[in-house]
Amino acid sequence: MSAAVTDVAFHFGAPDKVAYAVRLLRKAVGTGARVLVVADGEQLARLDAALWGSAATDFAVHCFADASQQAVALSPVVLSDYEGLASSPALDVLVNLGDGMPGAFERHARVIEVVSTQEEERLLARQRWKNYAAQGYSPDSKNLNLRS
Repeated sequence: MSAAVTDVAFHFGAPDKVAYAVRLLRKAVGTGARVLVVADGEQLARLDAALWGSAATDFAVHCFADASQQAVALSPVVLSDYEGLASSPALDVLVNLGDGMPGAFERHARVIEVVSTQEEERLLARQRWKNYAAQGYSPDSKNLNLRS
């Protein structure tokens, strides 16, 4: 994919990144999108638990990237750590909950960087923003603090 194809957006100001990700994933799955979520192992475990803790009507089917090929192929949400990202499938949306720059992000039609309110995390997000811009992308910014 070329730089013109992948849409990059930063969602700044998430007070609880996992809770925000759960809502974001429900919305994306509701539109028929398939989503790859990348984060460190601890965040992925928290997200997995939060998704399992959802009401049955809000449950988002998901699996880890190291599940069987069939499970990964059928799951609308796939969870991966940074090490497994290169072998993870290219899906409609890549959601980055961590502080690292996701490799091979351009394989996805859309990238959403979820950023908390913590200053250290915001500084790391600014570095990723600069990295995307240096590669010819024009990231969009959404300030979650402005939402009512």
